[in-house]
Amino acid sequence: METILIRSKVEVSGNLYVKEPFSSELGTLIVREGTRLIQELGVEHFTFKKLATTIGSTEAAIYRYFENKHKLLLYLTAWYWGWMEINLVYATANLTDPDERLGVAIKLMVDGPIFTKNQYLDPIQLHQLVVNESLKGYLTKEVDDEHENGIFTQVYKFGERISTIINEINPMYEYPKTLVSTVMESSLLQSFNSKHLPGMIEKSMDSAGRYQFFHQLVVNAITNE
Repeated sequence: METILIRSKVEVSGNLYVKEPFSSELGTLIVREGTRLIQELGVEHFTFKKLATTIGSTEAAIYRYFENKHKLLLYLTAWYWGWMEINLVYATANLTDPDERLGVAIKLMVDGPIFTKNQYLDPIQLHQLVVNESLKGYLTKEVDDEHENGIFTQVYKFGERISTIINEINPMYEYPKTLVSTVMESSLLQSFNSKHLPGMIEKSMDSAGRYQFFHQLVVNAITNE
C-alpha cells in the first residue's frame, strides 16, 4: 500500500493552472520550490520573481504554468486536500465501525496526513503550508467564481466523505457538512494558534489535546441533539 501511495498523483481542476506542472521538470520544480518558498516567506512576501531566482529560471517561464501566485497557492491547497482524501480512503478501508472511521477522520483533520511520503509533493511540507497560508487563498473577492469553476472540489470531496461517516452514525443529525467544515477550518486555526498565538488556547493543548477536543466536540454534537 505504501508503494501505491508514494506513486499516487492528485488530480486537481485544470482551472488552477495554465500548463500541468508535473508534465515537465520545470513545472515540477516550480511547485516543489514554490511550496517551500511560500511556507518560508508567507504568501504575501512570496513572488514569482523570488521563485524564478531560486530555481534558476525566469518569471515568464513560471507564468506559463500559473496565472499568478494566488492560483499556485490554491493549486497546492487543492493538492493537499486531495491527498487527505486518499489518506482517509486507505486508512479506513478495513474499518467497519463508523465510530472508528470517524476517529481516523478527526485525527487526519487535526494532525494532517497519516501517509507522509509521495514522489510528487512532500505531504508534511504541504500540511505546514495549509496550516499557515491556506485560508488566505479562500477569503477573496474571487471566491464565488472559483467555486463555480470547481477550484474547491478536493476540499468538498474530503468533507463529503466525513459527512457520510457522520450520517452512518446518526442519520437524523441535520448538519454533518457544516460540522465537518467547522472542524476542518478550526483544526487548522488551532494548529496555527498553538505555534503563533498561544494565548488563544490552553497551555496543555498539544496535538493529543486538540484531537481530544475536536473528537469530543463532534461526538457530542451528533449524539446529543
